[in-house]
Amino acid sequence: MRMPEESPTERRKRDHVEMILQENTAADHNFWNDIHLVHNPLPEVDYDAIDTTTYFFEKKLAAPLIISSMTGGFGGGREINEALARGAAEVGVAMGVGSQRAAIEKPELEATYSVAADYDVPVRFANLGAPQLVAQGAKRAYGMADAKHAMDMVKAHGLIIHLNFLQEVVQPEGDKKAAGVLAAIEALARELPILAKETGAGVSRDAAHRLKTAGVRAIDVGGMGGTSFSAVEFYRAKKEENPMKARLGTTFWNWGIPTPASLLLANVGLPLVATGGVRSGLDVARSVVLGAQLAGMAKPMLEAAKKGHQAVVDELRAVIEELKAAMFLAGAKDLVDLGKREALVLRPASDWMEYARAQLGS
Repeated sequence: MRMPEESPTERRKRDHVEMILQENTAADHNFWNDIHLVHNPLPEVDYDAIDTTTYFFEKKLAAPLIISSMTGGFGGGREINEALARGAAEVGVAMGVGSQRAAIEKPELEATYSVAADYDVPVRFANLGAPQLVAQGAKRAYGMADAKHAMDMVKAHGLIIHLNFLQEVVQPEGDKKAAGVLAAIEALARELPILAKETGAGVSRDAAHRLKTAGVRAIDVGGMGGTSFSAVEFYRAKKEENPMKARLGTTFWNWGIPTPASLLLANVGLPLVATGGVRSGLDVARSVVLGAQLAGMAKPMLEAAKKGHQAVVDELRAVIEELKAAMFLAGAKDLVDLGKREALVLRPASDWMEYARAQLGS
């Protein structure tokens, strides 16, 4: 039996997963390693009494964690999203699916996303790209009906609109029209709970204010320091023998605002999610100290999902145990208490934090 031919979108999504797992796609520096919590030798709290629970989009989570949006829309996406959803439901953390553009273009791919709705994930997010909210040449703009369809597909509690213009610039088939995106986000936010999410380049102070004015419910700063989609697209361009796009991928490999600095810049009174380089429960604790309500993890979860849902559960529980250990050693009984703790910031992150603080005062 001949398998149906993959669409360009399906091939791109398969490429993304394979290259993140097989190639070096990390930014050159993970800025979380520059953030050091101050040790408390007298915690005055019992380890077993530490409370990691929190609320996000009015739903209770066992820990301030979201499995960041990664995939769907190709042959192997269903198995990955099922493993992630089963793990998220069992542990009690949030989850977002990858961009649902593929399923809107090709409805037979819906099952690669909708499988997430088969499990009782406390907070589930649908996902559309900001570039698709405006017409891209012959490609139509997505509107309210598409957004509601994406949410219905996964029985979502909220809709991620991901801001991935760095990726679009460097990928061979990128959508580079951006005029009108903010107005389109504002139109969706009038009716839908929107989480605006960067995908590796961070959120500036000005952008955070504009997103807040547009009515988004929360911001995922998606800062530089973890997987670089410019690096991912470099490998794709190299594979497709596109030297100009490969050069762009190399040039902008480390472009963006580091996640810790972006948390300060984007603190405009909305709940914040810290993604970008989060690899452990200690990083989750660091993000809470810097003002995040949740921390998002992608690559470690993808690596676990390829092994099955139990590996996802094991990884999530290990991260939560690391978070509890950090809270104990900082003398924090819960996440509110943790948010009051201090952090020492070393270079080069301190240079970015100095810039961020200057922006707050300007």
